[in-house]
Amino acid sequence: MENQPLLIEQEFNAPIDLVWRAITEKELMKKWYFDISDFKPEVGNKFQFEGGEEGKRYMHLCEVLEVVPLKKLKYSWKYEGYEGISFVTFELSSIGKKTKVKLIHEGIETFTNPDFRKENFVGGWKYLIHESLKEFIENGKALRYW
Repeated sequence: MENQPLLIEQEFNAPIDLVWRAITEKELMKKWYFDISDFKPEVGNKFQFEGGEEGKRYMHLCEVLEVVPLKKLKYSWKYEGYEGISFVTFELSSIGKKTKVKLIHEGIETFTNPDFRKENFVGGWKYLIHESLKEFIENGKALRYW
């Protein structure tokens, strides 16, 4: 079970195009995710960002691997100076006027640094998807950009 991908799902009271923009436009991403100045939703685009807790910051090195507009975004995720590589996938689907997001993070078991344990990712992704993104999309902030 340890090698099972991490899976987080959330429904949003918003149209799919708004949710897609929130996960693919860097100006919107920084409102709920990270400030990633070099992000572009284009296959082959390499981007990086710093994240972690105070005192323990890590440079994330990523590359966009797949883009299916309004449906799927996939990128690699590794850390500068550390072994291992993982893959993050956002899958979107419409449910009437709502949008379902399925986040899949696989390959976490390849990381050898104990700070990169699966349970740490579970907490981080749950916060980002269930709280931060949900708040951004549903409390009206995202509508300013729509």
